[in-house]
Amino acid sequence: MIKALIFDLDGTLSDSLTSIAYSANSSLRKEGLSELPRENFRYYAGDGAKELVRRYLKDTKNISCSLDPLDEANLEHFYRSYMEEFSKYCMYEVKPFPGIPELLSELQAEGIRTAVLSNKPDAQTREVVRSLFGDKLIDMVQGQTEEVPRKPAPDGALRIAAAFGLEPSECMYLGDSDTDMKTGRAAGMYTVGVLWGFRNREELLKNGAEALAEKPEDIKTLVRDQS
Repeated sequence: MIKALIFDLDGTLSDSLTSIAYSANSSLRKEGLSELPRENFRYYAGDGAKELVRRYLKDTKNISCSLDPLDEANLEHFYRSYMEEFSKYCMYEVKPFPGIPELLSELQAEGIRTAVLSNKPDAQTREVVRSLFGDKLIDMVQGQTEEVPRKPAPDGALRIAAAFGLEPSECMYLGDSDTDMKTGRAAGMYTVGVLWGFRNREELLKNGAEALAEKPEDIKTLVRDQS
């Protein structure tokens, strides 16, 4: 029986692609590098902020930057630059996907615990969750920290299950990327791919999705089916 749902954040609960792209392009402009299309960030995002920066630096062009963006030795500089911008714009045009607030309210009314596990830095993860959903709809929030290995390591998901006093088999893990599917499967949780996020059906199935949700309302059916 499913007693808790653990959600990825970006691309699963929150429509945040514009925020990520805007912050990155603000940093790129500041550094004298070329901006990149918003849609590219569907594939840059998902594995933490530093990996996001590493990925987009491979596609940018040097306009007037004194540092080589392809030199790994300069990654920390560009990462700090991105984080400065992201700290200002992490809520830029961010909104919940349609149907998500209603889903969370219904899960709460049914006594099902909810949590967020994100590779977004912890402070920004908490800011987004609090801004979009307040302090009562989600029981536990875990973003990227030094203490918890980033997904696809299962540590964060297992930590949440333990905090709820549940076995992994009593938890459903939901996300929109290959990283999420690997996380849920590694944690031994029922793993669901959502189709309204950053990636596609094929990627989710290839990486272990046990079910797919085309809209948030489908999640309630999946929970009932596992009870």
